[in-house]
Amino acid sequence: MNPELTELHPYPFEKLAEIKAGCNPPEHLNHIALSIGEPKHPTPGFIAEAAIEHMHGLSVYPTTIGSLELRLAIEKWLGNRFHLSGYIQATRHILPVNGTREALFSFAQTVVDASQEKPLVVMPNPFYQIYEGAAILAGAQPYFLNCDADNNFIPDFSAVSADIWDRCQLLYLCSPGNPTGAVIDQATLTMLIELAHKHDFIIASDECYSEIYIDESQPPVGLLEAAVKAGYTDFSHCVVFHSLSKRSNAPGLRSGFVAGDAQIIKEFLRYRTYHGSAMPPATQAASLIAWQDEDHVIYNRKQYREKFDAVLAILGRKMNVSLPEAGFYLWAETPISDTEFARRLFDEQNVTVLPGSFLARDTDNGNPGQNRIRMALVAPIEECINAAHRILKLLEILSAESA
Repeated sequence: MNPELTELHPYPFEKLAEIKAGCNPPEHLNHIALSIGEPKHPTPGFIAEAAIEHMHGLSVYPTTIGSLELRLAIEKWLGNRFHLSGYIQATRHILPVNGTREALFSFAQTVVDASQEKPLVVMPNPFYQIYEGAAILAGAQPYFLNCDADNNFIPDFSAVSADIWDRCQLLYLCSPGNPTGAVIDQATLTMLIELAHKHDFIIASDECYSEIYIDESQPPVGLLEAAVKAGYTDFSHCVVFHSLSKRSNAPGLRSGFVAGDAQIIKEFLRYRTYHGSAMPPATQAASLIAWQDEDHVIYNRKQYREKFDAVLAILGRKMNVSLPEAGFYLWAETPISDTEFARRLFDEQNVTVLPGSFLARDTDNGNPGQNRIRMALVAPIEECINAAHRILKLLEILSAESA
């Protein structure tokens, strides 16, 4: 067996199951899950219909690179959304993938050179657990950059030493962030691109929450957009990952794409040709039509804004929690330890949230997820409001206990 497997941490939901063991939530309260970032808004019917209509494609092997039609649709979407028209090319810069989870993992296996002494994969902390597992199984060491409230939940990249950047082979970014919703601004992205060129590392920007944002007039900036504005029109050292899971409420479609530096995309395609991860034709057909429509995405954002407004109106006065810039999570501070709060919330109110410390690692500067919980506002608005009232009730109980 691969000895690196023993270095993998239990997944956050395994830890969550452990702390819930032995609990007996009230039977008269229906269970409300705010723990998993799985969109619950209906998948638009036209996406499902496109998949069904193209099931005849099961009779042929799909190509790993995907259909040109799909790549052209993605090219157009990237051009419109991130002002990349004239720079991004379907034939050189774009590769469809079966969801960003798989691609983010396999990307590290492609780009990390484990023969180098003590290679690092740098990532935010807290983070999407795939980054860490990908680094470990690629033969690299994860290096965590804490995301604290003092820096608006963005890593302090300026505090990273030149030695760390020299050892860095891959930098994972997540903007908008999971679980914080923080957005990395253009100036910071430009600084990171310049560092990548100076120290010769690759930036992998996970942008799967980029289409869920609060202000319709200010969509989050993307890495490739920042690259072009800074004069790096070949996207060198830069790769982005996008998905239909959150944007189009289609997590079961397992559809996304990788785009950026043409040479890196070429080598990633080489890896994936052996990896065997071609997207099924029916999935490609459904994906093509999804990337061509924005109306359902605008409506999706509207629903999340309504849920944020409703939940924060209930919790805002009793809990240190604020409206994020993007995404569908609330990153709330707890008056007791995050694990104990999550356990009691389930045991007493039948609501499940995810302890923040499960999404982060201990560092010399502490665990940035400690005493925080992640709440995914993915359930229908009525359930989110109900959950907020139950959380408020627990907060009032805890306040009385401490009085």
